[in-house]
Amino acid sequence: MRFGVCSFITDEGLRPDRLAAALEQRGFDSLYVSEHTHYPVAAPPPPDTDLPPRDYLRSLDPFVALTAAAMATERLTLGTGIALVVQRDPIILAKEVASLDVLSGGRFQLGIGAGWLREEMVNHDTDPKTRMALMRERVLAMKQIWTHERADFHGQFVSFGPIYSWPKPVQRPHVPILVGGNGPTVFDRVLEYGDGWAPNLVGPPESLVADIAQLRRRGVDVGRDALPVTLIGADRRGFDSSEKTIAPLNKRELAVLAEGGVDECVFFRDAGLDADAALAYLDRLVDLTEEFRDPPLREP
Repeated sequence: MRFGVCSFITDEGLRPDRLAAALEQRGFDSLYVSEHTHYPVAAPPPPDTDLPPRDYLRSLDPFVALTAAAMATERLTLGTGIALVVQRDPIILAKEVASLDVLSGGRFQLGIGAGWLREEMVNHDTDPKTRMALMRERVLAMKQIWTHERADFHGQFVSFGPIYSWPKPVQRPHVPILVGGNGPTVFDRVLEYGDGWAPNLVGPPESLVADIAQLRRRGVDVGRDALPVTLIGADRRGFDSSEKTIAPLNKRELAVLAEGGVDECVFFRDAGLDADAALAYLDRLVDLTEEFRDPPLREP
């Protein structure tokens, strides 16, 4: 199983280039960066909190942060966990994604989602009621841009073309698209326009394993029998409401996921940790994950 870290990158915490270099030095496989463009003052805070999370308020743009990470590393996979496609212009986003893939030498993965903060969407002129249909069209439109010299797309929400747009991604036919979410229709999206599933952990690991089996059964039915699963948030806080801080899954739980078909486990990292605490947390994750790697991080 592969292992990585997902985090908001803020102007107060560990810089993305330093975090990425530390991950690569420790043998991790990936860094995923989360995003919120802003937090509307009128929006309620997330459940179980009184104030919006500080990392939501101070997060850097994920593509700028990941470019810095790409320049500081050679092999680390870089991804968004997740990019809020419904809040981004698809022509600009297609160019950002392709540019990052070129600069990183083909190491980028686009994790996507429609988001949950309705007040934030509205400020981007996105109707929350139609956000799933909008996301679909924007992804399909970007695929046209990445794979055609002259691209055009005409849908209900996205219409343009024909247009020229370079660069094209290094990866062919395009960068992998990891569809985030755990809702009842997420498998439809994965199977139609995704290259993998990027769920959160919303129940015990055993429940995710059952969902993976269902996805792969459906994949076989439509000729897609190799759908990778990247768990964004291999942490107990995802399903144990008693956890008020980020606490990674234990070894028994990781074993369940490894045996159940998870290809990559990505742990959330608290963006508020100072540099020493952040690096110590990475060392803790090395010890936790060592036995599940093939090959192992350390020689016996």
